[in-house]
Amino acid sequence: MDDFWLAAIWSIAPTILIGLIFWFVMRSILHADRNERKVYAEIEAEERAKLGQPRRNPPTA
Repeated sequence: MDDFWLAAIWSIAPTILIGLIFWFVMRSILHADRNERKVYAEIEAEERAKLGQPRRNPPTA
């Protein structure tokens, strides 16, 4: 019976490992995108303030 559980663990382990790697990569991409959009909005607001233009309304979700 021990061989069964050992085989089951070894057959599931690669799938779980690839899933965790995929999750970490996607999480990193989404966090980077969110931070980049935030910084871009701050830069745009600063440039608009320098030019005396009105603030742009943020998109509603």
